[in-house]
Amino acid sequence: MRATYWRYFDFWLLGAVTILVIIGVTMIRSAIAGNIELTTTTPLVTRQIIFAFIGLAALLFTASVDYRLWSALSAQLYIGMIIVLAALNIIGGALFGSARWFQTALVFIQPSEFAKLVMILVMAAYFARHAREMTNPRWTFLSFFLMMGLTIFVLLQPNLSTSIVLVVLWFVLLWMAGLPLKHLLTYGAAGILVIAVSFPILVQVGVIQEYQLRRILTFVAPDPNARYGDTYNIEQALVSIGSGGWFGEGYGHGSQVQLRFLKVRWSDFIFSATAHELGFIGAMLVIVLIAFIVYRCLWAARISPDPYGALVSYGVATLIAFQALVNLGVNLKLMPATGLTLPFLSYGGSSLLANMIAIGLVESIIMRRKALEM
Repeated sequence: MRATYWRYFDFWLLGAVTILVIIGVTMIRSAIAGNIELTTTTPLVTRQIIFAFIGLAALLFTASVDYRLWSALSAQLYIGMIIVLAALNIIGGALFGSARWFQTALVFIQPSEFAKLVMILVMAAYFARHAREMTNPRWTFLSFFLMMGLTIFVLLQPNLSTSIVLVVLWFVLLWMAGLPLKHLLTYGAAGILVIAVSFPILVQVGVIQEYQLRRILTFVAPDPNARYGDTYNIEQALVSIGSGGWFGEGYGHGSQVQLRFLKVRWSDFIFSATAHELGFIGAMLVIVLIAFIVYRCLWAARISPDPYGALVSYGVATLIAFQALVNLGVNLKLMPATGLTLPFLSYGGSSLLANMIAIGLVESIIMRRKALEM
């Protein structure tokens, strides 16, 4: 029977992910070329390749496991992630004042990337069990506190951008689970009002950092005379994208990238580096591939044999689409800098591994739906 499952493995989805990862590794290599600190002391390309292979193995393993198992383990996953995040906050607070990573002998592990997956699995299991009771505010408020149980520890790191992702995942899954639109809009308006009223308090207690305020103020009211500081890299990103033209300045030959005018070009601004060296054609290829991956995840939700599988697929689609839209928005100066990376392209082992596991979950849903139809 297991062999039957693999007959329906979605190779189109895997192919799109693989191409994006290859483009990402290729552009990371170009982005760090000539940067001695990043090519010798910290071999970013080698690490990304290693995580890509680990991610591929994790994807195939996750696809081989019946996705419904994670529903049964949702409580354990939730408690386990809270323990990990709490331990990170305690250790980080004691040693460094704050921390987002566990440092091992070889790599840094960022638990908040995996908290996104746990949020999807836990919320999908919760909403699937209470789908017929979504009009009862009690279940909505319980899901909110369940979501905040994870989010609060991410906020305390502090990591505002990932916290926003967790809230967005909860909100979208709440909608997909069947909450009436009028209730959704009411809760959303109430949430915005609470944030607006409590904003000064959030700043005072350090949930919102000073540099994050500067990013927002710079985006809303930029200083036209500022040549450096908070506006510098956004302007360099626009120059990089605009100067790429149709076909780019050539791989490894982009002046913005190779002369290092563009900062964080291997991570947050890898899209600008890609558009600069590979041009409009290369940038559109990246966008089309990400859109195709989101489409296949939404398709998996539509064909899922049960509500849990559908909600997991919707969650993965939301995770990839939201992070991609925010990253592209930052690169195009359509929103303030957030620190969210571009899925499958940006450097980051934890992010790449978590996204590959997420695709494995979608593959598991697709494979078992096809087998059940036989």
